[in-house]
Amino acid sequence: MSDPWSGRAEAYRSSTTHATDADLDIVVELCEPAAGRTALDVATGGGHVARRLRDAGMQVVTSDPAPGMQPDVICGAESIPFADGAFDVVVSRIAPHHFADIETAVAEMARVAADSVVVEDTLFTSENVERAEQLRDPTHVRSYSEDEWIAFLEAAGLRIDRVERFTKTHDLEDWLARTDCVGEDAAHVRELLAEVSSEDGATWQDVKLILRARKA
Repeated sequence: MSDPWSGRAEAYRSSTTHATDADLDIVVELCEPAAGRTALDVATGGGHVARRLRDAGMQVVTSDPAPGMQPDVICGAESIPFADGAFDVVVSRIAPHHFADIETAVAEMARVAADSVVVEDTLFTSENVERAEQLRDPTHVRSYSEDEWIAFLEAAGLRIDRVERFTKTHDLEDWLARTDCVGEDAAHVRELLAEVSSEDGATWQDVKLILRARKA
């Protein structure tokens, strides 16, 4: 299987939109960081959540299917090699729209969590935006609605505890460059994103859905 993500690792580690913004603050807060608490950061990517939780005194293990992301454990979200309830909190930020089997991935995150699961991901906007996402990055599977996310978490035996939304503004050229989307593909992406782009086309916006769910 090809691994496009390892080649993108540095771009995601240095990405301002991933390393900062108030949505990261919300995710960290919902993980209830405290010394001695344990966390698993699923699909850690650039490792921004893990870094913040470690700075707060938590013991954090990172996982990711891409070796180039330098995770502690190389694995997909659908098959997490830890025992039931191994971590106080399991978190995944802006990654689940890449998961091949979202229901299985959520069930696995719930299984290895002793207390809670915290998820941030892009909220479904429209089919045009979905086509733009897939054209810009073929590893994009699907963004989901809030109702779908609640259903995934509840089916995994979790109880929704908190729901937040955060409008995120993306520099369009930086966003395209992170996946080497150029030429005709980039032009088509710009057209598809017109409904959510600024007047000058320099930026576009999506909404991030952030949820915390507790073990029942």
